Amino acid sequence: MSARDRLTDGLYGVGWSTVKKLPEPAAVRLGRAVADVAWKQRGTGVRRLESNYARVVPDAGPERLAALSRAGMRSYLRYWMESFRLPAWSTERIRAGFAAEDLHHLTDGLDEGKGVVLALPHLANWDLAGAWVTTELGIPFTTVAERLQPETLYDRFVAYREGLGMEVLPHSGGTAFGTLARRLRDGGLVCLVADRDLSASGVEVDFFGETARMPAGPALLALQTGARLLPVTLWYDESPVMKGRVHPPVAVPESGTRAEKTSVMTQALADAFATGIADHPEDWHMLQRLWLKDLDPAKAPAAADGRGAS
Repeated sequence: MSARDRLTDGLYGVGWSTVKKLPEPAAVRLGRAVADVAWKQRGTGVRRLESNYARVVPDAGPERLAALSRAGMRSYLRYWMESFRLPAWSTERIRAGFAAEDLHHLTDGLDEGKGVVLALPHLANWDLAGAWVTTELGIPFTTVAERLQPETLYDRFVAYREGLGMEVLPHSGGTAFGTLARRLRDGGLVCLVADRDLSASGVEVDFFGETARMPAGPALLALQTGARLLPVTLWYDESPVMKGRVHPPVAVPESGTRAEKTSVMTQALADAFATGIADHPEDWHMLQRLWLKDLDPAKAPAAADGRGAS
């Protein structure tokens, strides 16, 4: 392991071992302070975040974009402070930490017995939403994690999410899709963060008026298994309670090849994601290149402006 990898792994380890012991008000203040320092330094991630917000809010001037990126970094650090502390939260705190709208789309889908795929963008705290599903609803689910470097950091994230009641599969290796399909055929739940293509072979979609690429997996899983495909968007407000909405099911086209149906369904996901992001842009934690115009064609999307974990 390189010195940089050891440092990265060590910093995350300190976060999980130290931040979770802080009183909640102290953790909130620490997160805001770290966010403000990072924002003032205007590093690569902050500049990319601001550039992405310029697509989402095209009429925003420099002052508005600066305010959005500052709020975005505060939201991003709220995600990290909550994530570091989630393993120490009580069942009651997790249940009280999230409120969902239109949850019937999920419960009705599971009642049908054909499985459900929940697809989310990088909005607010998807780990908290997942912990709420396993805790408040008592529903286990399977997800996929990006295989991080160093390997010890990936292991930390897998242990963290498994500790919250999730089954975690590695994104790489080629076996995840088959396992996800089996879970769905058994009537289970699959949750996937799906607004950034990690394979460079995703589906091109129109996203805020420009072409981006998003993963085909959610739509393909729904097509192959008959599972219900549901977009989910999340957001923060001024309260300690994160909010979320389960959107109506994505319709399966009546005609077309599998590739054509996948494209239409992935575009429908992108449209639902765009609705949630436009309503709460500061909670979209996209600190990487996303649109094709921004990507170096010699590189895969996952290699550009690496975020760390997803």
